[in-house]
Amino acid sequence: MADRRLVLGLDTASLVTVGLADDGRFLGGAVVEDRMAHVEQLMPTINRVLDDAGASVSDIGRIVVGLGPGPFTGLRVGVVSAQILALTTGAALHGICSLDAIAAQHAAESRPTEEFVVAADARRRELYWASYAPTGARVRGPEVGRPDDLPDLATIGPGVDIHPRLPAVPGPRRLDPAALVRHGPGLPDLGTAPLYLRRPDAVEPTRRKSVLLRRPDRSGRAR
Repeated sequence: MADRRLVLGLDTASLVTVGLADDGRFLGGAVVEDRMAHVEQLMPTINRVLDDAGASVSDIGRIVVGLGPGPFTGLRVGVVSAQILALTTGAALHGICSLDAIAAQHAAESRPTEEFVVAADARRRELYWASYAPTGARVRGPEVGRPDDLPDLATIGPGVDIHPRLPAVPGPRRLDPAALVRHGPGLPDLGTAPLYLRRPDAVEPTRRKSVLLRRPDRSGRAR
């Protein structure tokens, strides 16, 4: 495959999702259901998908990576891995909003006639979400908030099963590997910065604490 037409798609905003396509033709993909195994499973999954298609990393011409929104650690694994693969292989890197890919799949398969919402689990009893025109073009978002804060619109995506009171309609409940590599290259390129939307739980202290003993002055006060 000297012309390097293969498109590798990977997303770790929620589950580990990997897909492979050749000029729009889906070659294979895989989804890892374990939400806590991004570090251990991403590269083995990529290698397995390539092996099953009889391809190697040197055949990849473009990498489509989901930038989230998603939890900090899992999302960072996918974005950093995509950056390293692009650097080592020379493949073009195309970063997309993960919710956009689900919306594109829904627009192509279900052909909605009204605006809709894609929602995903943000933990802390919140959701990542964005709203879309029937064509799949993003209208608002992505944002993070409580379920009650979402627009009262038909809703799809993985957040629907977590918060059953949302106005759910038939449609994708997770990102499909085939949709990722078929629709991903045509979605807006957002660069390579992950869409965290909020700060990580663990942050470095902004100020160092002094461990030096302070000697009292003549008045007896520490100085």
